[in-house]
Amino acid sequence: MSNFRSRAVTRGVERTPNRAMLRAVGFRDEDFEKPIVGVANGYSTVTPCNAGLDALAGRAVGALRAAGVMPQVFGTITVSDGISMGTEGMKYSLVSREVIADSIETVCQAQSLDGVLAVGGCDKNMPGAMIAIARLNIPAVFVYGGTIKAGRYRGEDLTVVSAFEAVGSFCAGRMKEADLLEVERRACPGAGSCGGMYTANTMSAAIEAMGLSLPYSSTMAAEDEEKAESAARSAEVLAEAVRRQILPRDILTRKAFENAIAVVMAVGGSTNAVLHLLAIARAARVPLALDDFEAIRARTPVLCDLKPSGRYVATDLHAAGGVPQVLKTLLAHGLLHGDALTVTGETLQEVLAEVPDEPRRGQEVIRPFGRPVYAEGHLAVLKGNLAPEGSVAKISGVKTRRLTGSARVFDSEEACLSAILGGAIRPGDVLVIRYEGPRGGPGMREMLAPTSALIGAGLGDAVALVTDGRFSGGTYGMVVGHVAPEAAVGGPVALVEEGDLITVDAGARRLTLHVEDGELARRRAGWRPPPAPRDSGGVLAKYARLVSSSSLGAVTDAGA
Repeated sequence: MSNFRSRAVTRGVERTPNRAMLRAVGFRDEDFEKPIVGVANGYSTVTPCNAGLDALAGRAVGALRAAGVMPQVFGTITVSDGISMGTEGMKYSLVSREVIADSIETVCQAQSLDGVLAVGGCDKNMPGAMIAIARLNIPAVFVYGGTIKAGRYRGEDLTVVSAFEAVGSFCAGRMKEADLLEVERRACPGAGSCGGMYTANTMSAAIEAMGLSLPYSSTMAAEDEEKAESAARSAEVLAEAVRRQILPRDILTRKAFENAIAVVMAVGGSTNAVLHLLAIARAARVPLALDDFEAIRARTPVLCDLKPSGRYVATDLHAAGGVPQVLKTLLAHGLLHGDALTVTGETLQEVLAEVPDEPRRGQEVIRPFGRPVYAEGHLAVLKGNLAPEGSVAKISGVKTRRLTGSARVFDSEEACLSAILGGAIRPGDVLVIRYEGPRGGPGMREMLAPTSALIGAGLGDAVALVTDGRFSGGTYGMVVGHVAPEAAVGGPVALVEEGDLITVDAGARRLTLHVEDGELARRRAGWRPPPAPRDSGGVLAKYARLVSSSSLGAVTDAGA
Protein backbone atom coordinates (compact mmCIF):
# COMPACT_ATOMS: atom_id res chain seq x y z
CA MET A 1 0.00 0.00 0.00
CA SER A 2 3.00 2.30 -0.39
CA ASN A 3 1.26 4.43 -3.04
CA PHE A 4 -1.96 4.85 -1.06
CA ARG A 5 -2.94 8.46 -0.46
CA SER A 6 -4.85 8.72 2.82
CA ARG A 7 -7.95 10.89 3.06
CA ALA A 8 -6.63 12.23 6.34
CA VAL A 9 -3.00 12.96 5.50
CA THR A 10 -1.42 14.18 2.24
CA ARG A 11 2.07 15.33 1.36
CA GLY A 12 1.01 18.95 1.10
CA VAL A 13 2.38 21.48 3.59
CA GLU A 14 -1.18 22.35 4.58
CA ARG A 15 -1.35 18.98 6.32
CA THR A 16 1.65 19.60 8.56
CA PRO A 17 -0.56 20.26 11.64
CA ASN A 18 -2.41 17.00 10.98
CA ARG A 19 0.85 15.07 10.94
CA ALA A 20 2.07 16.82 14.05
CA MET A 21 -1.02 15.67 15.92
CA LEU A 22 -0.66 12.11 14.65
CA ARG A 23 3.00 11.92 15.69
CA ALA A 24 1.80 12.38 19.26
CA VAL A 25 -0.17 9.11 19.00
CA GLY A 26 2.67 7.10 17.51
CA PHE A 27 2.91 7.87 13.80
CA ARG A 28 6.37 7.80 12.23
CA ASP A 29 7.47 9.32 8.93
CA GLU A 30 6.70 6.17 6.93
CA ASP A 31 3.25 5.82 8.47
CA PHE A 32 1.88 8.89 6.75
CA GLU A 33 1.74 6.98 3.46
CA LYS A 34 -0.47 4.27 4.95
CA PRO A 35 -4.27 4.10 5.09
CA ILE A 36 -5.77 5.19 8.41
CA VAL A 37 -8.54 2.86 9.53
CA GLY A 38 -10.90 3.37 12.45
CA VAL A 39 -11.64 0.59 14.90
CA ALA A 40 -15.07 1.37 16.36
CA ASN A 41 -14.94 -0.49 19.66
CA GLY A 42 -18.19 -1.14 21.52
CA TYR A 43 -16.42 -2.57 24.58
CA SER A 44 -18.33 -2.15 27.82
CA THR A 45 -18.89 -3.99 31.06
CA VAL A 46 -22.54 -2.91 31.32
CA THR A 47 -23.49 -6.11 29.49
CA PRO A 48 -21.89 -9.53 28.99
CA CYS A 49 -22.57 -9.08 25.26
CA ASN A 50 -19.77 -6.51 25.03
CA ALA A 51 -17.46 -7.56 27.86
CA GLY A 52 -15.07 -9.39 25.53
CA LEU A 53 -14.87 -6.80 22.75
CA ASP A 54 -11.71 -5.04 23.90
CA ALA A 55 -9.68 -8.20 23.38
CA LEU A 56 -11.12 -8.61 19.88
CA ALA A 57 -10.39 -4.98 19.04
CA GLY A 58 -6.82 -5.52 20.24
CA ARG A 59 -6.38 -8.51 17.95
CA ALA A 60 -7.78 -6.50 15.05
CA VAL A 61 -5.44 -3.58 15.76
CA GLY A 62 -2.40 -5.86 15.70
CA ALA A 63 -3.49 -7.46 12.43
CA LEU A 64 -4.15 -4.07 10.82
CA ARG A 65 -0.67 -2.87 11.71
CA ALA A 66 0.84 -6.06 10.32
CA ALA A 67 -1.13 -5.51 7.09
CA GLY A 68 0.36 -2.04 6.61
CA VAL A 69 -2.57 -0.04 7.95
CA MET A 70 -2.58 2.54 10.74
CA PRO A 71 -5.46 1.71 13.13
CA GLN A 72 -7.08 4.41 15.21
CA VAL A 73 -9.31 3.11 18.01
CA PHE A 74 -12.37 4.96 19.23
CA GLY A 75 -15.25 3.96 21.47
CA THR A 76 -18.94 3.80 20.82
CA ILE A 77 -21.76 3.12 23.24
CA THR A 78 -23.94 0.17 24.07
CA VAL A 79 -26.86 -0.45 26.38
CA SER A 80 -27.90 -3.83 27.74
CA ASP A 81 -31.33 -4.72 26.44
CA GLY A 82 -31.55 -7.63 28.86
CA ILE A 83 -30.85 -5.43 31.89
CA SER A 84 -33.11 -2.57 30.79
CA MET A 85 -35.94 -4.91 29.73
CA GLY A 86 -39.24 -4.20 31.45
CA THR A 87 -38.08 -0.81 32.75
CA GLU A 88 -38.15 2.80 31.57
CA GLY A 89 -34.56 2.23 30.49
CA MET A 90 -35.72 0.10 27.56
CA LYS A 91 -36.92 3.31 25.92
CA TYR A 92 -33.27 4.03 25.18
CA SER A 93 -32.57 0.71 23.46
CA LEU A 94 -33.69 1.53 19.92
CA VAL A 95 -32.49 5.10 20.42
CA SER A 96 -29.01 3.67 21.00
CA ARG A 97 -29.03 2.28 17.45
CA GLU A 98 -29.15 5.85 16.14
CA VAL A 99 -26.55 7.09 18.64
CA ILE A 100 -24.15 4.30 17.60
CA ALA A 101 -24.66 5.04 13.91
CA ASP A 102 -24.22 8.77 14.42
CA SER A 103 -21.09 8.34 16.56
CA ILE A 104 -19.31 6.06 14.07
CA GLU A 105 -20.24 8.33 11.16
CA THR A 106 -19.07 11.38 13.10
CA VAL A 107 -15.62 10.05 13.95
CA CYS A 108 -14.94 8.53 10.54
CA GLN A 109 -15.97 11.67 8.69
CA ALA A 110 -14.36 14.14 11.08
CA GLN A 111 -11.03 12.31 10.90
CA SER A 112 -11.32 11.47 7.16
CA LEU A 113 -10.66 7.79 7.86
CA ASP A 114 -10.01 5.43 4.97
CA GLY A 115 -11.95 2.50 6.38
CA VAL A 116 -13.63 1.22 9.50
CA LEU A 117 -13.72 -2.05 11.42
CA ALA A 118 -16.69 -2.10 13.78
CA VAL A 119 -16.72 -4.45 16.78
CA GLY A 120 -20.11 -4.96 18.43
CA GLY A 121 -22.06 -7.29 20.67
CA CYS A 122 -25.48 -6.34 22.06
CA ASP A 123 -28.54 -6.05 19.85
CA LYS A 124 -28.31 -2.46 18.57
CA ASN A 125 -24.54 -2.57 17.95
CA MET A 126 -25.00 -4.48 14.71
CA PRO A 127 -27.65 -2.36 12.96
CA GLY A 128 -26.14 0.83 14.37
CA ALA A 129 -22.75 -0.01 12.90
CA MET A 130 -24.29 -1.14 9.62
CA ILE A 131 -26.29 2.07 9.23
CA ALA A 132 -23.08 4.05 9.70
CA ILE A 133 -21.17 1.82 7.29
CA ALA A 134 -23.87 2.28 4.66
CA ARG A 135 -23.88 6.05 5.12
CA LEU A 136 -20.09 6.38 5.03
CA ASN A 137 -19.44 4.08 2.07
CA ILE A 138 -15.78 3.62 2.93
CA PRO A 139 -14.27 0.10 3.07
CA ALA A 140 -15.64 -1.64 6.15
CA VAL A 141 -16.06 -4.94 7.93
CA PHE A 142 -18.14 -5.92 10.94
CA VAL A 143 -16.75 -8.10 13.73
CA TYR A 144 -19.39 -9.70 15.95
CA GLY A 145 -18.39 -10.15 19.58
CA GLY A 146 -19.82 -13.67 19.63
CA THR A 147 -22.56 -15.60 21.34
CA ILE A 148 -22.71 -16.59 24.99
CA LYS A 149 -22.51 -20.28 25.82
CA ALA A 150 -25.67 -21.88 27.16
CA GLY A 151 -26.31 -22.23 30.85
CA ARG A 152 -27.56 -25.56 32.20
CA TYR A 153 -30.05 -26.56 34.88
CA ARG A 154 -31.85 -29.85 35.37
CA GLY A 155 -30.56 -31.11 32.04
CA GLU A 156 -31.90 -28.15 30.02
CA ASP A 157 -30.05 -25.42 28.14
CA LEU A 158 -30.69 -21.96 29.56
CA THR A 159 -30.56 -18.48 28.07
CA VAL A 160 -31.48 -15.10 29.52
CA VAL A 161 -35.04 -15.64 28.26
CA SER A 162 -35.23 -18.65 30.59
CA ALA A 163 -35.01 -16.21 33.49
CA PHE A 164 -37.88 -14.06 32.16
CA GLU A 165 -40.06 -17.12 31.61
CA ALA A 166 -39.17 -18.45 35.06
CA VAL A 167 -40.63 -15.28 36.60
CA GLY A 168 -43.96 -15.98 34.88
CA SER A 169 -43.87 -19.62 36.00
CA PHE A 170 -43.12 -18.65 39.60
CA CYS A 171 -45.90 -16.05 39.70
CA ALA A 172 -48.33 -18.58 38.26
CA GLY A 173 -47.38 -21.09 40.96
CA ARG A 174 -45.75 -23.43 38.46
CA MET A 175 -42.16 -23.09 39.76
CA LYS A 176 -40.60 -23.10 43.21
CA GLU A 177 -38.62 -20.09 44.39
CA ALA A 178 -35.49 -22.22 44.79
CA ASP A 179 -35.68 -23.23 41.12
CA LEU A 180 -36.27 -19.62 40.08
CA LEU A 181 -33.06 -18.62 41.87
CA GLU A 182 -31.08 -21.44 40.26
CA VAL A 183 -32.26 -20.43 36.78
CA GLU A 184 -31.15 -16.86 37.51
CA ARG A 185 -27.73 -18.05 38.71
CA ARG A 186 -27.08 -20.27 35.71
CA ALA A 187 -28.75 -18.56 32.74
CA CYS A 188 -25.79 -16.38 31.71
CA PRO A 189 -22.51 -18.20 32.44
CA GLY A 190 -20.05 -15.79 30.78
CA ALA A 191 -19.33 -13.24 28.08
CA GLY A 192 -21.24 -13.05 24.83
CA SER A 193 -24.60 -12.06 23.39
CA CYS A 194 -27.85 -13.86 24.22
CA GLY A 195 -27.50 -17.46 23.11
CA GLY A 196 -30.69 -18.26 21.19
CA MET A 197 -31.65 -16.97 17.77
CA TYR A 198 -32.54 -13.67 19.38
CA THR A 199 -31.83 -10.24 17.90
CA ALA A 200 -28.02 -10.19 18.27
CA ASN A 201 -27.50 -13.58 16.65
CA THR A 202 -30.19 -12.83 14.06
CA MET A 203 -28.47 -9.64 12.97
CA SER A 204 -25.01 -11.21 12.99
CA ALA A 205 -26.38 -13.95 10.71
CA ALA A 206 -27.94 -11.32 8.43
CA ILE A 207 -24.67 -9.37 8.19
CA GLU A 208 -22.79 -12.56 7.31
CA ALA A 209 -25.40 -13.27 4.62
CA MET A 210 -24.98 -9.74 3.26
CA GLY A 211 -21.23 -10.26 2.96
CA LEU A 212 -19.94 -7.65 5.41
CA SER A 213 -18.58 -10.13 7.94
CA LEU A 214 -16.56 -13.29 7.49
CA PRO A 215 -17.98 -16.80 7.01
CA TYR A 216 -18.77 -18.64 10.26
CA SER A 217 -18.10 -15.52 12.36
CA SER A 218 -21.74 -14.95 13.33
CA THR A 219 -22.16 -18.11 15.40
CA MET A 220 -18.79 -18.36 17.16
CA ALA A 221 -18.76 -18.32 20.96
CA ALA A 222 -17.41 -15.10 22.43
CA GLU A 223 -14.95 -16.85 24.70
CA ASP A 224 -13.44 -19.24 22.12
CA GLU A 225 -10.06 -18.63 20.50
CA GLU A 226 -11.52 -18.92 16.99
CA LYS A 227 -13.46 -15.71 17.63
CA ALA A 228 -10.22 -13.78 18.29
CA GLU A 229 -8.63 -15.37 15.23
CA SER A 230 -11.65 -14.34 13.15
CA ALA A 231 -11.26 -10.74 14.37
CA ALA A 232 -7.64 -10.74 13.18
CA ARG A 233 -8.61 -12.24 9.84
CA SER A 234 -11.37 -9.64 9.47
CA ALA A 235 -8.72 -6.93 9.87
CA GLU A 236 -6.61 -8.48 7.12
CA VAL A 237 -9.63 -8.63 4.81
CA LEU A 238 -10.41 -4.98 5.54
CA ALA A 239 -6.86 -3.93 4.69
CA GLU A 240 -7.23 -5.66 1.32
CA ALA A 241 -10.64 -4.06 0.80
CA VAL A 242 -9.06 -0.63 1.38
CA ARG A 243 -6.35 -1.41 -1.17
CA ARG A 244 -8.90 -2.64 -3.73
CA GLN A 245 -11.54 -0.03 -2.77
CA ILE A 246 -14.30 -2.55 -2.22
CA LEU A 247 -17.03 -0.28 -0.88
CA PRO A 248 -20.05 -1.13 1.27
CA ARG A 249 -22.58 0.00 -1.31
CA ASP A 250 -20.95 -2.40 -3.80
CA ILE A 251 -21.92 -5.13 -1.30
CA LEU A 252 -25.17 -3.80 0.20
CA THR A 253 -27.23 -4.21 -2.94
CA ARG A 254 -30.85 -5.25 -3.34
CA LYS A 255 -29.62 -8.83 -3.81
CA ALA A 256 -27.73 -8.68 -0.51
CA PHE A 257 -30.83 -7.57 1.38
CA GLU A 258 -32.92 -10.29 -0.20
CA ASN A 259 -30.27 -12.82 0.87
CA ALA A 260 -30.34 -11.44 4.40
CA ILE A 261 -34.14 -11.68 4.63
CA ALA A 262 -34.06 -15.27 3.38
CA VAL A 263 -31.50 -16.24 6.02
CA VAL A 264 -33.47 -14.50 8.79
CA MET A 265 -36.46 -16.62 7.79
CA ALA A 266 -34.44 -19.82 7.53
CA VAL A 267 -32.85 -19.49 10.99
CA GLY A 268 -36.11 -18.43 12.69
CA GLY A 269 -34.80 -14.96 13.51
CA SER A 270 -36.10 -11.98 15.45
CA THR A 271 -38.86 -9.60 14.42
CA ASN A 272 -36.35 -6.82 15.05
CA ALA A 273 -34.56 -7.84 11.86
CA VAL A 274 -37.45 -6.34 9.89
CA LEU A 275 -37.01 -2.96 11.55
CA HIS A 276 -33.21 -3.00 11.27
CA LEU A 277 -32.93 -4.21 7.69
CA LEU A 278 -35.38 -1.52 6.57
CA ALA A 279 -33.20 1.09 8.31
CA ILE A 280 -29.92 -0.24 6.89
CA ALA A 281 -31.41 -0.39 3.40
CA ARG A 282 -32.52 3.22 3.69
CA ALA A 283 -28.99 4.27 4.64
CA ALA A 284 -27.60 2.24 1.73
CA ARG A 285 -30.15 3.86 -0.62
CA VAL A 286 -31.64 0.48 -1.53
CA PRO A 287 -35.44 0.33 -1.96
CA LEU A 288 -36.89 -2.12 0.57
CA ALA A 289 -40.41 -2.36 1.99
CA LEU A 290 -42.43 -4.51 4.36
CA ASP A 291 -44.05 -6.30 1.44
CA ASP A 292 -40.62 -7.58 0.36
CA PHE A 293 -40.34 -9.50 3.62
CA GLU A 294 -43.70 -11.14 3.03
CA ALA A 295 -42.77 -12.18 -0.51
CA ILE A 296 -39.52 -13.81 0.64
CA ARG A 297 -41.22 -15.40 3.67
CA ALA A 298 -43.69 -17.19 1.44
CA ARG A 299 -40.94 -19.04 -0.45
CA THR A 300 -38.40 -19.63 2.33
CA PRO A 301 -38.68 -22.52 4.81
CA VAL A 302 -37.51 -22.35 8.43
CA LEU A 303 -34.59 -24.79 8.47
CA CYS A 304 -33.20 -24.28 11.99
CA ASP A 305 -34.69 -25.57 15.24
CA LEU A 306 -33.45 -22.77 17.48
CA LYS A 307 -34.60 -21.05 20.63
CA PRO A 308 -36.79 -19.25 21.58
CA SER A 309 -39.43 -21.57 20.09
CA GLY A 310 -37.04 -24.39 19.20
CA ARG A 311 -34.59 -26.60 21.07
CA TYR A 312 -31.09 -25.40 20.26
CA VAL A 313 -28.80 -22.39 20.76
CA ALA A 314 -26.36 -20.55 18.50
CA THR A 315 -23.32 -22.60 19.53
CA ASP A 316 -25.23 -25.72 18.42
CA LEU A 317 -25.85 -24.03 15.06
CA HIS A 318 -22.13 -23.32 14.79
CA ALA A 319 -21.25 -26.95 15.44
CA ALA A 320 -23.77 -28.05 12.80
CA GLY A 321 -22.17 -25.92 10.07
CA GLY A 322 -23.14 -22.38 10.99
CA VAL A 323 -24.68 -19.79 8.74
CA PRO A 324 -22.63 -20.96 5.69
CA GLN A 325 -24.46 -24.29 5.78
CA VAL A 326 -27.81 -22.51 5.90
CA LEU A 327 -26.73 -20.23 3.07
CA LYS A 328 -25.54 -23.10 0.89
CA THR A 329 -28.74 -25.08 1.41
CA LEU A 330 -30.79 -22.06 0.36
CA LEU A 331 -28.47 -21.36 -2.57
CA ALA A 332 -28.68 -24.97 -3.78
CA HIS A 333 -32.46 -24.61 -3.98
CA GLY A 334 -32.48 -21.28 -5.80
CA LEU A 335 -33.40 -19.07 -2.85
CA LEU A 336 -30.27 -16.89 -2.73
CA HIS A 337 -28.37 -14.65 -5.14
CA GLY A 338 -25.02 -16.40 -5.46
CA ASP A 339 -23.50 -13.56 -7.48
CA ALA A 340 -23.76 -11.07 -4.60
CA LEU A 341 -20.36 -9.59 -3.67
CA THR A 342 -18.76 -10.04 -0.24
CA VAL A 343 -16.12 -8.01 1.58
CA THR A 344 -13.50 -10.63 0.65
CA GLY A 345 -13.91 -9.69 -3.00
CA GLU A 346 -15.47 -13.08 -3.74
CA THR A 347 -19.07 -13.71 -4.62
CA LEU A 348 -21.28 -15.52 -2.14
CA GLN A 349 -21.25 -18.57 -4.38
CA GLU A 350 -17.44 -18.59 -4.37
CA VAL A 351 -17.33 -18.24 -0.58
CA LEU A 352 -19.63 -21.26 -0.22
CA ALA A 353 -17.97 -23.43 -2.86
CA GLU A 354 -16.70 -26.07 -0.39
CA VAL A 355 -19.85 -26.18 1.76
CA PRO A 356 -22.13 -29.19 1.08
CA ASP A 357 -25.56 -28.56 -0.40
CA GLU A 358 -27.35 -30.23 2.51
CA PRO A 359 -26.58 -30.32 6.24
CA ARG A 360 -24.82 -33.38 7.57
CA ARG A 361 -26.80 -36.27 8.93
CA GLY A 362 -26.91 -37.09 12.61
CA GLN A 363 -27.85 -33.61 13.82
CA GLU A 364 -31.22 -31.86 14.09
CA VAL A 365 -30.17 -28.22 14.42
CA ILE A 366 -30.22 -27.54 10.66
CA ARG A 367 -32.89 -29.56 8.88
CA PRO A 368 -32.53 -30.76 5.29
CA PHE A 369 -34.45 -28.68 2.78
CA GLY A 370 -37.04 -31.40 2.27
CA ARG A 371 -37.79 -31.69 5.99
CA PRO A 372 -37.95 -28.13 7.36
CA VAL A 373 -39.17 -27.02 10.76
CA TYR A 374 -41.83 -24.96 8.94
CA ALA A 375 -42.58 -24.92 5.22
CA GLU A 376 -42.69 -21.12 5.14
CA GLY A 377 -40.96 -18.30 6.99
CA HIS A 378 -42.08 -17.40 10.49
CA LEU A 379 -42.19 -13.58 10.25
CA ALA A 380 -45.48 -12.59 8.64
CA VAL A 381 -46.52 -9.07 7.66
CA LEU A 382 -50.12 -8.48 8.71
CA LYS A 383 -52.27 -5.62 7.45
CA GLY A 384 -55.87 -4.63 8.00
CA ASN A 385 -57.97 -1.88 9.51
CA LEU A 386 -55.98 -2.11 12.77
CA ALA A 387 -52.61 -1.80 10.96
CA PRO A 388 -53.04 -0.01 7.60
CA GLU A 389 -49.26 0.44 7.19
CA GLY A 390 -48.55 -3.07 8.38
CA SER A 391 -47.38 -5.02 11.40
CA VAL A 392 -45.04 -7.94 12.01
CA ALA A 393 -46.14 -11.24 13.56
CA LYS A 394 -43.78 -13.96 14.76
CA ILE A 395 -45.75 -17.14 14.19
CA SER A 396 -43.18 -19.82 15.01
CA GLY A 397 -44.16 -22.25 17.73
CA VAL A 398 -47.87 -21.33 17.74
CA LYS A 399 -50.50 -24.07 17.64
CA THR A 400 -53.14 -21.93 15.96
CA ARG A 401 -52.60 -19.11 13.50
CA ARG A 402 -56.02 -17.52 13.89
CA LEU A 403 -57.52 -16.14 17.06
CA THR A 404 -60.53 -13.89 17.63
CA GLY A 405 -60.95 -12.51 21.11
CA SER A 406 -61.95 -9.60 23.28
CA ALA A 407 -59.52 -6.73 23.56
CA ARG A 408 -57.80 -6.11 26.87
CA VAL A 409 -56.40 -2.61 26.42
CA PHE A 410 -53.29 -1.26 28.19
CA ASP A 411 -51.60 2.08 27.62
CA SER A 412 -48.22 0.85 28.85
CA GLU A 413 -46.15 -2.31 29.16
CA GLU A 414 -46.20 -2.09 32.96
CA ALA A 415 -50.00 -2.08 33.14
CA CYS A 416 -50.20 -5.19 30.98
CA LEU A 417 -47.50 -7.04 32.92
CA SER A 418 -49.28 -6.27 36.18
CA ALA A 419 -52.50 -7.79 34.81
CA ILE A 420 -50.70 -10.95 33.66
CA LEU A 421 -48.83 -11.49 36.91
CA GLY A 422 -52.04 -10.74 38.85
CA GLY A 423 -53.92 -13.53 37.07
CA ALA A 424 -56.34 -11.16 35.30
CA ILE A 425 -55.78 -12.52 31.78
CA ARG A 426 -57.92 -15.37 30.47
CA PRO A 427 -57.60 -17.73 27.49
CA GLY A 428 -59.00 -16.11 24.35
CA ASP A 429 -58.04 -12.55 25.32
CA VAL A 430 -56.29 -10.27 22.83
CA LEU A 431 -53.95 -8.02 24.77
CA VAL A 432 -53.37 -4.58 23.23
CA ILE A 433 -50.35 -2.59 24.46
CA ARG A 434 -50.26 0.85 22.87
CA TYR A 435 -48.44 4.19 23.16
CA GLU A 436 -45.20 2.19 23.12
CA GLY A 437 -44.29 2.97 19.50
CA PRO A 438 -41.21 4.85 18.23
CA ARG A 439 -42.74 8.26 18.96
CA GLY A 440 -45.23 7.35 21.65
CA GLY A 441 -42.86 5.47 23.96
CA PRO A 442 -40.78 7.18 22.97
CA GLY A 443 -38.31 4.54 21.90
CA MET A 444 -40.48 1.52 20.98
CA ARG A 445 -39.76 -0.72 23.95
CA GLU A 446 -39.56 -4.50 23.64
CA MET A 447 -42.36 -6.44 25.31
CA LEU A 448 -40.31 -9.41 26.52
CA ALA A 449 -41.51 -9.17 30.11
CA PRO A 450 -45.23 -9.53 29.24
CA THR A 451 -44.69 -12.21 26.58
CA SER A 452 -42.39 -14.24 28.81
CA ALA A 453 -44.88 -13.93 31.66
CA LEU A 454 -47.59 -15.30 29.35
CA ILE A 455 -45.40 -18.26 28.41
CA GLY A 456 -44.50 -18.86 32.04
CA ALA A 457 -48.16 -18.74 33.04
CA GLY A 458 -49.06 -21.32 30.40
CA LEU A 459 -51.02 -18.84 28.26
CA GLY A 460 -48.65 -18.67 25.28
CA ASP A 461 -50.97 -20.59 22.97
CA ALA A 462 -54.21 -19.27 24.42
CA VAL A 463 -53.97 -15.49 23.98
CA ALA A 464 -52.67 -13.00 21.43
CA LEU A 465 -50.73 -9.81 22.08
CA VAL A 466 -50.81 -6.81 19.74
CA THR A 467 -48.64 -3.71 20.17
CA ASP A 468 -47.16 -0.71 18.42
CA GLY A 469 -43.99 -1.51 20.37
CA ARG A 470 -41.41 -4.16 19.57
CA PHE A 471 -40.64 -7.67 20.72
CA SER A 472 -37.39 -9.14 21.92
CA GLY A 473 -35.78 -11.78 19.75
CA GLY A 474 -36.56 -14.04 22.69
CA THR A 475 -40.31 -13.64 22.21
CA TYR A 476 -42.52 -16.30 20.68
CA GLY A 477 -46.21 -17.11 20.61
CA MET A 478 -49.13 -15.35 18.91
CA VAL A 479 -47.61 -11.88 19.06
CA VAL A 480 -47.97 -8.96 16.64
CA GLY A 481 -45.72 -5.91 16.91
CA HIS A 482 -44.71 -2.82 14.95
CA VAL A 483 -48.39 -1.93 14.44
CA ALA A 484 -48.40 1.15 12.22
CA PRO A 485 -49.46 3.88 12.30
CA GLU A 486 -48.76 3.88 16.03
CA ALA A 487 -51.21 5.10 18.66
CA ALA A 488 -49.33 8.31 19.42
CA VAL A 489 -49.94 9.66 15.92
CA GLY A 490 -53.59 8.62 15.89
CA GLY A 491 -53.30 5.17 14.35
CA PRO A 492 -56.35 2.91 14.63
CA VAL A 493 -54.77 1.08 17.57
CA ALA A 494 -55.43 4.27 19.60
CA LEU A 495 -59.17 3.80 19.04
CA VAL A 496 -59.51 0.27 20.44
CA GLU A 497 -61.74 -0.02 23.52
CA GLU A 498 -61.94 -2.72 26.16
CA GLY A 499 -64.03 -5.62 24.93
CA ASP A 500 -63.79 -4.90 21.18
CA LEU A 501 -63.38 -8.04 19.09
CA ILE A 502 -60.03 -8.38 17.32
CA THR A 503 -58.95 -11.12 14.91
CA VAL A 504 -55.31 -12.00 14.47
CA ASP A 505 -55.11 -14.16 11.34
CA ALA A 506 -51.54 -15.08 10.43
CA GLY A 507 -52.69 -17.41 7.66
CA ALA A 508 -54.60 -14.66 5.86
CA ARG A 509 -52.06 -12.07 7.07
CA ARG A 510 -54.82 -9.84 8.46
CA LEU A 511 -55.21 -7.85 11.67
CA THR A 512 -58.83 -6.83 12.03
CA LEU A 513 -60.70 -4.69 14.53
CA HIS A 514 -64.38 -5.66 14.36
CA VAL A 515 -65.83 -2.19 14.82
CA GLU A 516 -67.97 -0.40 12.25
CA ASP A 517 -66.39 2.45 10.31
CA GLY A 518 -68.93 4.91 11.65
CA GLU A 519 -68.13 4.03 15.23
CA LEU A 520 -64.41 4.34 14.53
CA ALA A 521 -65.04 7.78 13.02
CA ARG A 522 -66.92 8.80 16.17
CA ARG A 523 -64.05 7.61 18.36
CA ARG A 524 -61.50 9.38 16.18
CA ALA A 525 -63.35 12.66 16.52
CA GLY A 526 -63.00 12.38 20.28
CA TRP A 527 -59.39 11.21 20.32
CA ARG A 528 -56.68 13.60 21.51
CA PRO A 529 -52.92 13.12 21.30
CA PRO A 530 -51.37 12.04 24.59
CA PRO A 531 -49.60 14.70 26.65
CA ALA A 532 -45.89 15.26 26.10
CA PRO A 533 -43.58 12.79 27.85
CA ARG A 534 -42.71 13.54 31.43
CA ASP A 535 -39.16 14.35 30.35
CA SER A 536 -39.59 16.85 27.54
CA GLY A 537 -35.86 17.33 26.87
CA GLY A 538 -32.83 15.21 26.12
CA VAL A 539 -32.27 12.42 23.67
CA LEU A 540 -35.74 10.87 23.97
CA ALA A 541 -37.40 14.16 23.06
CA LYS A 542 -35.09 14.62 20.07
CA TYR A 543 -35.78 11.07 18.98
CA ALA A 544 -39.56 11.50 19.26
CA ARG A 545 -39.42 14.62 17.06
CA LEU A 546 -37.36 12.94 14.33
CA VAL A 547 -38.33 9.28 14.22
CA SER A 548 -40.29 7.81 11.34
CA SER A 549 -42.93 5.10 11.38
CA SER A 550 -41.83 1.57 12.23
CA SER A 551 -43.06 0.59 8.76
CA LEU A 552 -40.10 2.59 7.43
CA GLY A 553 -37.58 1.24 9.95
CA ALA A 554 -38.04 3.87 12.68
CA VAL A 555 -35.20 5.93 11.21
CA THR A 556 -34.23 9.43 12.30
CA ASP A 557 -32.32 10.57 9.19
CA ALA A 558 -35.38 11.33 7.12
CA GLY A 559 -33.32 12.82 4.30
CA ALA A 560 -31.42 9.59 3.65
